[in-house]
Amino acid sequence: MHWYIDVLRKYFGFDGRARRSEYWMFALISSIIFGGFAVIDYLTGTWNAEFTLGVTSGIYLLAVLLPSIAVTVRRLHDTDRTGWWMLIGIVPLIGPIVMFIFTVLDSTPGPNRYGPNPKGT
Repeated sequence: MHWYIDVLRKYFGFDGRARRSEYWMFALISSIIFGGFAVIDYLTGTWNAEFTLGVTSGIYLLAVLLPSIAVTVRRLHDTDRTGWWMLIGIVPLIGPIVMFIFTVLDSTPGPNRYGPNPKGT
C-alpha cells in the first residue's frame, strides 16, 4: 500500500525515476479501488454503461489522473526515455503495446539523465 501512497505524495512530481514495482503496484491498487467505486456506482444506480463510468468512479479517476501521468513519466525516465513517449499510447493498437513494453523494461543501470537509479545500485 505504501507504493500507492508514495505516488500520491508525489502528486506533481514529474522529475526523477520510478521503479517497476512503484508503477505496477500503483496501477494494481488504483484498479482495485476503481473497481470498488464501480460496484458502488452500480449498486446505487449511478453507473452509466455507455461510458462505463459512474459518479464516484469518475470522481476517483479525475483525482488520480495527474498522479497516474506523473508516475508513468517517472517510469519512462527510469528506462531513460522522455515523458513525451506517453503520447505513443494514443496510436491505435501499436501505441498501448509499446507503452506496456516500456513500462515492463528494467531500469537503466546506474544514474541516467533523470537522476540516480532508484534501486540504489
